[in-house]
Amino acid sequence: MLHDGQSAWVVDPGDAQPVLDALAREGLQLQGILVTHHHADHTGGVDLLRERTGASVFGPAREDVPEPLQRLEQGDQVRALGLQWEVIDVPGHTAGHIAFYCAGVDGEPVLFCGDTLFSGGCGRLFEGTPAQMLASLSKLSALPANTRVCCTHEYTLSNLRFARAVEPANLALQNYQAHCEALRAQGKPTLPSTMATELAINPFLRSTEPALHASASAHDADMVAREGVFATLRAWKNTF
Repeated sequence: MLHDGQSAWVVDPGDAQPVLDALAREGLQLQGILVTHHHADHTGGVDLLRERTGASVFGPAREDVPEPLQRLEQGDQVRALGLQWEVIDVPGHTAGHIAFYCAGVDGEPVLFCGDTLFSGGCGRLFEGTPAQMLASLSKLSALPANTRVCCTHEYTLSNLRFARAVEPANLALQNYQAHCEALRAQGKPTLPSTMATELAINPFLRSTEPALHASASAHDADMVAREGVFATLRAWKNTF
């Protein structure tokens, strides 16, 4: 949720009740809802929130999201709380997945990336191809290094266990895993991450690195030869 003390916007509300509780607790009026893709754990609360608050809904141009909504695609913009949010097409997890990026929220860039990019990982390829997801992640990784990466699931520790199996000698990854384990032990979230952190530790943003190529080849050399390192890593993660 984003708010200015009076008005609020919420991203991917899978369940309306936590949003309604937060609005009541903080004394906020919901103005808008941003949706990155059609999965129920991102849209399940949209209808009730729209009904209760009158909030406007903004979502992907080519996905089945509860109407009415303003449909968006690459190059479109949304103005929320006086901030300009750019829409980025990021197919892969779903065919029409989008992300929302703002160059300055409290002085720093912010990315709402749905299930495309996680800390230490990326989303499963339910509807897209490895090539599509790799291209989408390349778009996101080109954003400024200090971009706050606001993904939608706290999968970080399980993602990092896979990342360590793939790139065990990565010192930045070792340190980040220890940091995240300490946060979770205190009941704190690991998110948001930053793009700089993800470029240093996330195997799905590092698939061109020699260490990742070697690890993927050791896991399945035939698949690397046929489909490439990224596809091999994503298939490996599915069964890890």
